[in-house]
Amino acid sequence: MRPIFRIICLSVLFLGLSACTPRDRYIAISGYAQGGTYTVKLNLKGVTARPEALRDGIDSILTRIDTTLSGYNKGSQLSRFNQGESIVPNDLFREIFLAAKAYRDETGGALDVAAAPLFDAWGFGFSNDSLPSDETVDALMEACDMDRIPQDLTHADGQRLNYNAIAQGYSCDKVADYLRSFGVKDMLVDIGEIFCDGLNPSGRPWTLAVDKPVDGNNDPGAQIQAKWQSSGGPCGVVTSGNYRKFYIRDGKKYAHTIDPRSGRPVEHNLLSATIVAPTAMDADAYATYCMVIGLQEARAFIEGRADLEGYLIYEEDGQMKTWASEGFNLI
Repeated sequence: MRPIFRIICLSVLFLGLSACTPRDRYIAISGYAQGGTYTVKLNLKGVTARPEALRDGIDSILTRIDTTLSGYNKGSQLSRFNQGESIVPNDLFREIFLAAKAYRDETGGALDVAAAPLFDAWGFGFSNDSLPSDETVDALMEACDMDRIPQDLTHADGQRLNYNAIAQGYSCDKVADYLRSFGVKDMLVDIGEIFCDGLNPSGRPWTLAVDKPVDGNNDPGAQIQAKWQSSGGPCGVVTSGNYRKFYIRDGKKYAHTIDPRSGRPVEHNLLSATIVAPTAMDADAYATYCMVIGLQEARAFIEGRADLEGYLIYEEDGQMKTWASEGFNLI
């Protein structure tokens, strides 16, 4: 799970990135967010919309997502829903709820946004609690149930939701859809997670780095394990791991990946999972899912899906090892 960004100031527009042909015109749009930034790189070739208009549209999308789905924005629809208020859910709220429910059903409950109280209890949600008792965990597991939420989504009926496992991927897809509507073909959308399509300013498919999953590696790109290159087609790329969000109590590490089926942080040797999927939300969801189920099940899951590629980093006999699916394009 990663916290969804909350936009807190206007984005910045950069012009004049290198281009692969004289007719190409790459720009970068960056915005500041609570806890980080987003960056969108795109080719204006064949696009009639002004860069400033595209920037304003991206800001509008991300602001709307924040006011709908952020658990850190106390006035958002999600926060009010979780507090037991009656809401009038908008299209974003309905869409992501249905997607989350489908992921829950597909994964047998290993990916469940209604496990928000469990995330809170372990200190990885919207509160700072930690180390709940077995009795507390069992009671929360019994109480968490998406199916208790009314179909009209106007009130929570005692449930709380946390979309951190899919919201950033969902945001990438929304921005990419918006850019496509203006004819953008070459793009890289980075909102904590990645969606890319087409070519980079050098005229080659986009290349991304996979961070080395060592505890305390909190600076993306500072320690790189591998590099991946896209095929040039549209895809989401997301890495999930337990090396940035964890705490240690009495010598034991408690990682932020919670298995809703056990109600407890996972304990296995899988350090990170990078997933390439048709959409960024799928990549986001399935990367988290792999971190829940562990190395062997994750490998089997990836190999069983023709629409996914994956790269798993794990520990064995005190050493860091890797596995990549056949179509994961390491360079």
